[in-house]
Amino acid sequence: MKNDKSLIFKILYIAVIMIFLYAPIVVMILYSFNAGATRAKFTGISLVHYAELADQSELLNALKNTLIVALIASVIATLIGTYAAFVIARLSPFRKNVVLKTLNIPMLNADIVTGISLMLFFVFVSIPLGFFTLLIAHVMFNVPYVTMSVLPKIRQLNKSTYEAALDLGASPALAFRKVVFPEILPGIISGALLAFTLSLDDFIISYFTSGSDFMTLSVCINSMTKKTIPLAVNALSTILFVVVFVILVIVNFRPAGKKARADQA
Repeated sequence: MKNDKSLIFKILYIAVIMIFLYAPIVVMILYSFNAGATRAKFTGISLVHYAELADQSELLNALKNTLIVALIASVIATLIGTYAAFVIARLSPFRKNVVLKTLNIPMLNADIVTGISLMLFFVFVSIPLGFFTLLIAHVMFNVPYVTMSVLPKIRQLNKSTYEAALDLGASPALAFRKVVFPEILPGIISGALLAFTLSLDDFIISYFTSGSDFMTLSVCINSMTKKTIPLAVNALSTILFVVVFVILVIVNFRPAGKKARADQA
């Protein structure tokens, strides 16, 4: 009886957390289908706001800017972070500890402090705020996350396998490509996806480093709060949510499908 009560409490607790997390998203999706023009009242179901997206040039341009910055920043951060992980893995324990503690600072630091610091730095060195400064900022805060994703995979590597490949006549480049790279690839992919997501989601740092001529989606929506935010924003946010959800489903269920096919074979 006691175990049944404990199980019910756990289920209710998880249900409350899920409602707390996803209730705002459900409301956002619901009002993206609102036939009315405001969020004051739900008047019926319609796709009119999805059709309005074609006329929202400012919103679509901001989305394009966001995707471009997120893609470029995640690629650069992945390259830098992966190389940094190899360098850190070869340091002495004391130096490694110092470097890791230093890498933790950008992740633990408040975004507003990072954003203001970067803005003041760019002004100090006379770099006009825009695409270039925004890209530098996104690469900077993404590198530690990539490094921390790749480093555990490097620690798990079996050095003797790489040395065996060299003994069998493989060049260092070939041994790295055939032995090391496949082992660390999951960490690289995780770091790249994390960097892309963080860059896509960022607002505070982007707000201080983007300038007025180049706006990301979050900064653009924030500027709309001074007026009436169109329900087309709900429609665009719903599309982004569905795309991310589908990607997560594919990423999570694809390994399970491969394992099932392997077991059947």
